[in-house]
Amino acid sequence: MTEPRIPLAREGYPFIAFAAFLTLITAILGVDLLAWPLLLITTFVVAFFRDPERMADAPEGSLISPADGKVIIIEEQFDDIFLKKQVIKVSIFMNVFNVHVNRIPCDGKVSEILYKPGEFYSADSVKAALHNERCCVKMTTKEDKEIAFVQLAGLIARRIVNWLEPEDNVTRGKRFGLIRFGSRVDLYLPADATISVKIGQKVRAGETAIASL
Repeated sequence: MTEPRIPLAREGYPFIAFAAFLTLITAILGVDLLAWPLLLITTFVVAFFRDPERMADAPEGSLISPADGKVIIIEEQFDDIFLKKQVIKVSIFMNVFNVHVNRIPCDGKVSEILYKPGEFYSADSVKAALHNERCCVKMTTKEDKEIAFVQLAGLIARRIVNWLEPEDNVTRGKRFGLIRFGSRVDLYLPADATISVKIGQKVRAGETAIASL
């Protein structure tokens, strides 16, 4: 039996508690002009850090989306930063209303974690991929294919959370981190991957099939 859990990311607890505390204090003091806006802010923060359960029903062997959001880029390119070879890049943009908990796209083993501090350009811009704060996870699939997925901070985001470490054996659909307050996740896949989504399509972390290798 699955144990019941609070459907909120634990990283959000301090933000929720702080917003709720300010709302409570202003309500007790009778400062309605502040209490109501703070209540809306508290509601937004709770919604932002929601962490619902997901069941992957995508075909066995397919890579599933690491993030909720909209596909904004699908292109073949030479990746000279992470995998150092020809790849297909798929970018998923998360707005502030999406679930921001990220999930592992396939079974395999983590080979390397690459973190880089940086700027905070809008996550859907070209500059974001080059200059924003980012955390890359490189891994090898069970089929011995090398892929990478990269958390990119956005215009509002200031903190990337990643729980993985090198040599971790990982399972498709499991949570691996989150990005606070707006961002994007890029997937770098082998050039012979078959892509299952299209630009503009909305996807769900842990559920939507992105590609097959």
